[in-house]
Amino acid sequence: MADTEKEAPVKTPEKTEEKKKKTRVPKVPESILKKRKTLKRVSDARKKAKTIGHKKGIARRKVIFKRAEAYVREYRKREKDEVRLRKLAKKQGNFYVADEPKLAFVIRIRGINGVSPQVRKILQLLRLRQINNGVFIRINKSTHNMLRLVEPYIAWGYPNLKSVRELIYKRGFGKIHGQRIALTDNELVRKSLGHKGIICMEDLIHQIFTVGPHFKRTSNFLWPFKLSHPKGGMSKKGTHFVEGGDHGNREDYINNMIRRMN
Repeated sequence: MADTEKEAPVKTPEKTEEKKKKTRVPKVPESILKKRKTLKRVSDARKKAKTIGHKKGIARRKVIFKRAEAYVREYRKREKDEVRLRKLAKKQGNFYVADEPKLAFVIRIRGINGVSPQVRKILQLLRLRQINNGVFIRINKSTHNMLRLVEPYIAWGYPNLKSVRELIYKRGFGKIHGQRIALTDNELVRKSLGHKGIICMEDLIHQIFTVGPHFKRTSNFLWPFKLSHPKGGMSKKGTHFVEGGDHGNREDYINNMIRRMN
């Protein structure tokens, strides 16, 4: 009988210590462990989003570069075509008449003393509320009549590509959430006008210079340019430009005025 009975297991001190280790309460509270896990999850999500954003940014920069190259080719082709047509007309004994300009740059040069309510309202519609403010305007019948009514208070003309580019790059500010924000990054343009296919500064310049389909939205996005007083001053604000003064339409000579005020 004694041989068949099983001996009771003896508890060794090593097994007791192992059991204590297994049932030991962790030193770090559970709330802190949960917080660490949450922070790690948030950190991983941020890293992943940053990586995806970086890849998207690289792809977007390639698109911007290709668009800029296409615009340069378009501008050069337009210049070459104009030179070719001018030479062809001269060779045949004719005169080449260029297309009527579609874009105007308007600068306010006088204050509001003695201004009629109609003129004041037109200046407000043109967003010319301060002296030396400038805006881009699409030329059509209605805007031409408005410019004719306020001509004694403004100087305007037809800007070239260099003037448009210098104005936007140097003094370009956008209307973002009702605030005047300097256009220092393509991302600002993309967030405001990306739904119109305008994702960079070159797209903005192209829309303005060519008076594209989204000109109105683009022009309203640009805050009125706050220019400096022209170098060398003005001669006669009360006299028309064709009579040796300053106000009125000065056509291509507006580019010289922009250089002096930019």
